[in-house]
This record gives sequence, C-alpha cells and structure tokens, in this order.
Amino acid sequence: MQVIQHSPEKLQVALVSSRRDLVERYQKFSREERRLLEEGLYPDSTLFGPITVHSDSDWIRSHPEPPQDFLEFYSNPYRSTPVKGLSTVYIQTVGSFGEGDAVSRQYVCWLQEYCEAFYYGLAVKVLEPVPVSATGCAFRVNDSTRNLQIHAGDLLCYLKKRKPKDAFCIVGITMIDLYPRDSWNFVFGQASLTEGMGIFSFARYDDNFYSRSYKGRLWKGCKLSPGDYSVFSGYYIPPITSSLLLRSCKTLTHEIGHIFGIKHCQWLKCVMQGSNHLEESDRRPLDLCPVCLRKLQAATGFKMAERYKALLRWIEDGSSSGERRSATDSGPPSFKPTEAFEESRQWLRKCLCVLEDEIF
Repeated sequence: MQVIQHSPEKLQVALVSSRRDLVERYQKFSREERRLLEEGLYPDSTLFGPITVHSDSDWIRSHPEPPQDFLEFYSNPYRSTPVKGLSTVYIQTVGSFGEGDAVSRQYVCWLQEYCEAFYYGLAVKVLEPVPVSATGCAFRVNDSTRNLQIHAGDLLCYLKKRKPKDAFCIVGITMIDLYPRDSWNFVFGQASLTEGMGIFSFARYDDNFYSRSYKGRLWKGCKLSPGDYSVFSGYYIPPITSSLLLRSCKTLTHEIGHIFGIKHCQWLKCVMQGSNHLEESDRRPLDLCPVCLRKLQAATGFKMAERYKALLRWIEDGSSSGERRSATDSGPPSFKPTEAFEESRQWLRKCLCVLEDEIF
C-alpha cells in the first residue's frame, strides 16, 4: 500500500493559493472556518487523512493526471457555476428503483434530500420517472455477467431533450447497468460537462452483483429484439440496503461535483477521488477534503456550519421529510437505512465542533 502524503506547504498552496486576490478571499472565512480548512494541512489530522493506493488498478495509478488546486479551479473560464435562473439540479430516474412505486419514490426522495444537503443552497428537484422504453435507448445482455444493459450515450441524448430551462444540470440515475459502446464491458456513468448532464447506474452497487446467484442474470439462450422493451418489465431491482444508499449518495454527489468543474481529487481522502472499482469507491469518504470544499463553497457560497448541519440532519432524521412511520402504517418502510453512515455522522459532529469552537 502506498500513502500519498503531501507536505503542509504544498497543501497550503493548493488550498489558499499564492495569488493575492485569492489569499484575500480566503481571509474572509471566519476564524473557525479557516481552522477547519487548515486541519487538512497536518499529517496527524483526525479529520482529513492522506489518500492510500492499494493496487495498480486504483484510479491514481491507472489514470495519471495533474492535480487541480483551488487556483486552477477558480481560474477555469469553462467551469459551470449556478446563477439566478439556472440554479436547479434535476434528477431523472430511468426504470424502476424498488419493489413497487412507493419504495421507488422513497429511495429517490432520500437521494434528493441528500443532494440538497450536500449542495446546500441549491434546489434539487425530481422529474417524473420514465420507463426505459420512453428513452428509445439501445440495450443488450452483457456477455460476461449476463445482465441487461442500456446505452449511456443514448440516455444522454434523451436527457438533453428533457433538461428544463432553469436547470443548472440534469442527472439521470438508473438501477440498470450501462455500457458506452459495443466494445466496452460496462461503465458506471457517463457525463457531458459542457451540456451540464450525466447518467449514472447503481446496478453494480448491489453486494451480490458479481456472484453467480445474482438475480439479474439472464439465461444464456435469452434472445433480445431491438425495440422490444418488454424484457425490462419485472426485471430484477436490488433491494434498498444501507450500503446501497451510501454508495448511491457518494456517486451522485461525486458526479455532480464534476459538472461544477471539480476534477478528481489527489490531495487528501475525498469523495471526489476517482475510483476504478467498487472496493476503491468504498474507501472514499462521504464528503469533501478542504481543497474541494473550498472549490464548492466558491461556486455556491454556503456557510460551512449550515451545510454540515444539513448533512447531519439528513443522517439523523429517521424518515424522509421528518415523517415518522406509525404502528398501523402498512406501506413500505420509511425509515432511512443509515447504519452505513455512522462513521460519517461522527465525522460531521467533529467538524461542527471545530466550526463552533468546541473540543472534540
């Protein structure tokens, strides 16, 4: 295992910059906010640790690219920033997201509320769900895993037509696996940053996806007919577990971060780190490192404490929109399965202690 440990001096420049106007802008943060951001400069920090590389298949080894500091992000003339009239994040679901409409709506509502907390200050809206057939996308059966896949590029074309006029971005999400072209095995997602849109699949976040007992595998003799979308009717959708919800929240916020112009993080452990596989993705924390946090704050202008409080409320609220399930309610469970978020909950409390000038 390799530990990528940058010097405090290098991290300081990445975070603050040496450009006078950006240094002055940094000084406008409160003393507590600067204290939190500068936690990442110290090798013994309990809040922000170094990135670890576990194998040659990890992202940093297989995709070498220069790191993006705050100056590069801020100076990029092509990065997207929400402005009045173009400040809403739209989520478009494609296909089913659970056993029944109520489960599907509940899960998507949790994702919407999490995005609103993560991108604090922006409105996040969910468009009416669409079946796969409505998109007119190509589809196939994967030769190796024998699961259904839908064409990512076709879905992006569909999203472009669906993008509302007041959208900062539109992101499509699906529980069906994706492929970008015939020669590729699969892709977790695909985006067009200039168009402000992306499509992402959570199919491979099912703990059983790579097992032979995966219920989404089709028998080898199964023949598909182009344009016959009946094969998606009743197709297997993984159960909504705590780990699936955690992975979905990570992916959705990571990919929207790219639309803001935030590149893959190479400074500290961060949700914006790249990942080539599920094990590497699971190692990423749920939130941003100080360098990427400053980038997002520059784009949206939130108060750090208010954002962290919103994220903590999302984890600690037992149900969507604060509505508790009654003993006589026979509908689907409304309590968020947040057991997998416990480490993040404790981390958020520590961050708030710093921002509220308390000892943790």
